[in-house]
Amino acid sequence: MSKVTLKKRIWTAVCVIAFVIFGLFFLPKWFYASVVIFLIGTGLYEFYGLIEKKGIFIYKYFGILIGIFIPLSIYFRFEPTKGWELLFITTATLIFFVLQFIRKDSSQAIVGISTTLFGIFYVSWFFSFLIKIRFLPHGTLLAAFLLLVTKIGDVGAYVVGTARGKNLLITRISPKKTLEGSFGGLVFSLFAALISKLYLPFIPLIHLLALGILIGFLAQIGDLCESLIKRDCGVKDSGGHLPGLGGVLDIIDSIIFASPFFYYYVIYFKLVPYNI
Repeated sequence: MSKVTLKKRIWTAVCVIAFVIFGLFFLPKWFYASVVIFLIGTGLYEFYGLIEKKGIFIYKYFGILIGIFIPLSIYFRFEPTKGWELLFITTATLIFFVLQFIRKDSSQAIVGISTTLFGIFYVSWFFSFLIKIRFLPHGTLLAAFLLLVTKIGDVGAYVVGTARGKNLLITRISPKKTLEGSFGGLVFSLFAALISKLYLPFIPLIHLLALGILIGFLAQIGDLCESLIKRDCGVKDSGGHLPGLGGVLDIIDSIIFASPFFYYYVIYFKLVPYNI
């Protein structure tokens, strides 16, 4: 890859991180939530677009509508029952079947319904944990920690892989990712987590160490998962919204799995005071 493309990719990533961090610390919660909801809606649109390239019929716009409603309800604290998101998704499943009843063509019914629901889980529900994290005590710092550890790991993996990568990781999924890049990304994530002690003094260093490894690992798994989806759909990027990076899915993929694990880790180990 050329130096110009490398610079563009790094510059775009830095700008996105800076924008989100700025929104976290200096703008109201509704703005932060709006950005998350926008990324979810755009990410779902890209995901369903990839699925349509395979010729699979999906309930694209209804899926996007449900996907947007989930983070909206989290932001407005709409929770009639514990774990209501699962009840909501169960209801959505029933609606998808009803929609299938009135569709003239019954082909691809199982694949279409399953894929539409998968998009809601994969993009909307998982990424919505960014809003849940923001509402925790010290949520601004915790969200900043998660974003910095994941995205600095992304940049580290890309820089080290480009400069030193020789041994390929999983060529059938991502032909350019290397073991050296993967290790470099993990080291960068770990470093970002450890220096976070400067602004997260209430979290023990051992937990920052564990979180650095956990988030760094999950970030790379998330990246590989999205690469697998793109590989299956026969495309290089999920979209063209971000210069040098591709689409929205290409930049949030590393956060998708890291967000819920980080949220539950913080609660389970009671790193902040929180009453479930």
